[in-house]
Amino acid sequence: MIRPYLLIILSFFLAMPAALAQIKLGDQGEVDYASPKTYTIGGITVQGVEYLDHNVLILLTGLSVGDVVEIPGEKITGAIDKLWQQGLFEDIRISLLRTDGELAFLEVSLKERPRLSRFSFKGVRKAEADNLRDEIKIARGDVVTAYTIMSAQEKIRNYFIDKGFLKAEAEVRQERDTALSNSVVLEFRIRKHQRVRIDNIVFEGNKEVSEARLKSALKETKDKAVIRPFALLDSLLWRGPGKVLNYGRDGASEWLAEQSGNNLRIRIFKSSKYIESNFLQDKVGLVERYNELGYRDALVTGDSISWNPDGTVDLHIFLEEGRKYYFRNITWVGNTKYPASTLDAMLGIKKGDIYNQKKLDANLSYNPSGYDVSSLYLDDGYLFFQLVPVETQVLNDSIDIEIRLREGKQATINKVSIKGNTKTNDHVVMREIRTRPGQLFSRADIIRTTRELAQLKYFNAEKINPVPIPNAADGTVDIEYEVEETSADQIELSGGWGYGRVVGTLGLSFNNFSVRNMFKRNAWQPVPSGDGQKLSVRMQSYGTGYLSYSASFTEPWLGGRKPNAFSVSYFHSLYSNGVDRGDTNRSAFVIDGITLGLGQRLQWPDDFFTWYHSLSYQSYRLDNYQRIFSFSDGKSNNISYGITVGRNSVDAPIYPRSGSEVSAAVTATPPYSLLWPKDYDELSDAEKYKWIEYHKWKFNVSWFTRLAGDLVLHTRAKYGFLGTYNRDLGVTIFERFYLGGDGLSGYNNLDGREIIGMRGYSNESVTPEYYKNSNLGGTIYSKYTMELRYPVSLNPNATIYVMGFMEAGNAWLKFNRFDPFDVKRSAGFGLRVFLPMFGILGLDWAYGVDDIYGLPNASKGQFHFSINQSID
Repeated sequence: MIRPYLLIILSFFLAMPAALAQIKLGDQGEVDYASPKTYTIGGITVQGVEYLDHNVLILLTGLSVGDVVEIPGEKITGAIDKLWQQGLFEDIRISLLRTDGELAFLEVSLKERPRLSRFSFKGVRKAEADNLRDEIKIARGDVVTAYTIMSAQEKIRNYFIDKGFLKAEAEVRQERDTALSNSVVLEFRIRKHQRVRIDNIVFEGNKEVSEARLKSALKETKDKAVIRPFALLDSLLWRGPGKVLNYGRDGASEWLAEQSGNNLRIRIFKSSKYIESNFLQDKVGLVERYNELGYRDALVTGDSISWNPDGTVDLHIFLEEGRKYYFRNITWVGNTKYPASTLDAMLGIKKGDIYNQKKLDANLSYNPSGYDVSSLYLDDGYLFFQLVPVETQVLNDSIDIEIRLREGKQATINKVSIKGNTKTNDHVVMREIRTRPGQLFSRADIIRTTRELAQLKYFNAEKINPVPIPNAADGTVDIEYEVEETSADQIELSGGWGYGRVVGTLGLSFNNFSVRNMFKRNAWQPVPSGDGQKLSVRMQSYGTGYLSYSASFTEPWLGGRKPNAFSVSYFHSLYSNGVDRGDTNRSAFVIDGITLGLGQRLQWPDDFFTWYHSLSYQSYRLDNYQRIFSFSDGKSNNISYGITVGRNSVDAPIYPRSGSEVSAAVTATPPYSLLWPKDYDELSDAEKYKWIEYHKWKFNVSWFTRLAGDLVLHTRAKYGFLGTYNRDLGVTIFERFYLGGDGLSGYNNLDGREIIGMRGYSNESVTPEYYKNSNLGGTIYSKYTMELRYPVSLNPNATIYVMGFMEAGNAWLKFNRFDPFDVKRSAGFGLRVFLPMFGILGLDWAYGVDDIYGLPNASKGQFHFSINQSID
C-alpha cells in the first residue's frame, strides 16, 4: 500500500513533465495569441523518436492532414494531452513550421523517456531476487519513470516487511546503458537489516479476559520464548496460596495460566516474527475469541509498536470488551419436517448459555466435529433448505434468537461427473462415488465420497473438491467432483544391513495399473495405467549367497460390479553358501510361496468395515543348511487360511487428522497332529516340522485425534499371539515375532517371521532372553505407541511432517509369562517425507530407556530409517 506522503511526492513528479509540453509557433509572428487563426493542416512531421512508428504517433495525436484547426487552439492542446497519456515521453512540443496561405505545416518534437535494458538486485540471496522479480513486475523494454522506480521500491520494502524485516530499505542506482540508445540500467540496493521480533505483547483494556487466553487467540503473532522456571516457582510459592484463597479455583487457574505464560513460553512451531499481514488476521481472530466468550460487542480499538534498545518491539493492542451476553429464548419458525424439540437437541444450546456466535453458526450450518441442524435436512435431500438466525430482542445481557427456516423441496441428483482425472479412467472413479443419479441429495454421501477418493491415493487429497450445481427450477442438482492427479507409482531402491551383510533392494509398485491396456502400444507411458489395479515386483540380494524376488497383482473390483478385491502373490528366496549346484559342499535353503486373497467391503455394522480371506502355501527346502534350524536337510510345508476383519475410517491416507483404523486377524493351519497323532518324542525335528501347524492371532488399533489445526495425536496398540494345537509338539519354530529396530530386513520370509519395528532398540533385540543364542523369536508380543504429529508441508508431491513419540513393547516366550506392564520403553522424535515415487520415507532418533539383557548396545540412542511405515 502506498503511503500518503508518497502520493504527494508522486503527484509532484507526475505534474512536472506537463510543464515541458509546449506549443511553439513560427518566428515571423504571423500568429497572434490573442487572435487565433484557422488553418487547414497541410502536413505533420515527427522528430526526436527512434523506435516508435511516426504514423502511429500522428494517429495518437488525433490530428490529420486536412483537419481545420485553430492555432493556438483546443485541438493542438488536446493532441499534446493525448501524447502525455501514453507515458512514453518526458518532453513534447508541437511547432508551427510554416504556413502557405490557409495551409499550416506542423512538427511534433518528442523526447522519449529512457527504457529499461536490465536490472539487478544487490544485498539479497538468489532465491529472494527471483521472488522480487515476480513481485515488482518490470521487464526489459519498459519505460522508466519516477513512478516505476518508486513503485518498485515500495513493493520491495513491502515484500520484506511481510517477512518481518520492518526496517528494510531499497535504494535505486540508475545508469545509462552505453550499449543501447536511450536505455538505462537499474540496480536495486537492498538492506534488509535484522528481522524484527516481538519481545512482549501487551493488552490494554482487557478487564474480564486474561492475557494468557488472549495470546492463545493470536495464531501467528507470538512474543519471544521465555524460560524462567525459578521465577515461576517463586511466584507460585509466595503468591499462589493467596490467589487461591482470594479468587477461588477459577480465578487461580486464570492467574496460573498468566504466570506460566509470562515465565515459560516455548516456541517450537511458531516464531516471534512481527509480520503485519499475519497480525491483521490475528486481530480478527482476537475479536472472534471475545465473541466466543459472550462479548459480542468487543472491538480492537487500536494497536501500536514501540522499539526496544535491542531491536525488538513491544506490540500494544487496545481493546474494548463491552458487556457479556447470554442466550435467552430460542424459537423456530417455518419448520414442518422436524419438531422444535428435535432441532433444539441438534442445536445443543440452552437458555442461559454464554452467547457464542461461532458455536451458533457451527451448530446451525456446519459442525466439523459432529452433527448440525443443516445436516438433518441436507442429508435427507433438502438442498434448497435455508435458515436465518435473527436477534429479535436484546434485554440487558440476554438475547432472544428466532431461527427462520425455509425447508423447500427435496432435490434429486441429476448428473454426476468427474473433472481433472487425466490418467485415471472415469469408471475407476465413478465406482467409488456414493452419490448416484436419481438418489436424494445427501451431504453425508458427498463427504464420504471425498474420503473414498482420497483413499485411492491417485489424487491430491487436499484438493478434492465436490461442486454441487443446483437447479431450483426442476428440483435437481448436478454434482461435479474436481480432482487433481498425483503420481501413485512407487520405486524402492535401498540398501540395508542384515546378518552382517549389506542387502540391496529394488522394488517397483504400479498402483494404478491396467491389464486390459497391456497390448495397446500407446498405453505404455511408461506402463499401462488408469484401471486402478495394483502390480508390484521386488528383488533383493547381497550377492551369490542370497537372491529373493516376488510379484503380486490385485484387482480391487473383481468382475467390475462390486468392491471384491482379488489378489495373487508369489515369492521365491534362495539362501546358499555360494557354491555351484552339484558340488557336495553346497548348502542351500529355498523358499517358495503363493497366496490367493479375496477382500470384501461390508455394510454391517457400518460400511467402514471390510474382511479379507487368504489361502497360502509356503515350501521350505533345506539342503545341507545348518544356520537356522536344528535340522539341516528336509522340507517343511505351510498351508494356511487367514481371515481379517477391519474397520478404517481415517480421513486421509498420507496425513490423517481424524478417524481410526482397527483390525483383528487369525491365521491357522490344519491341526495335523490331532488328525494323525504321532509320538513326537521319537521323531526328528525334520519330521516334526514337515507339516507346519499353528494358529496365529493379531490385533491392531490406531486412533487419530486433531488437537488444534493440523496438530494430530496418533495412538496405536498392537498385539500378536502364536499358539499350538498339541502341547507335545509345542509351538512351531516358524511364524514367530521379532521385536525391535526399524522393521526393515531382507529376511522377512526366512521362516515366516514377523519383524515388528520398535524405535530405541536395535533390530530384533526385544525378544525372549532364553533364545538369544538360538535365534528364536517370541510367541506373544505387545507394542504401544503415542505420536504427536505436525505437518511442515502438505504438498502431495512432497508431504512432510515431524513428530515426537513414546513407545513401549516386549515379546515373550510363553503366554503364561505375558505381562502387559513389563515393557521396554523409548522416546524420541522423527521426520516423515512422502514422495509419490518412493512412498513414505522416515528418519527417527529414539532413546531406549531399558537395558536388554546380554546385549549392551541394543538400547540407548538409536537412529532408524524406515520405508513405507515399516516401523508402524
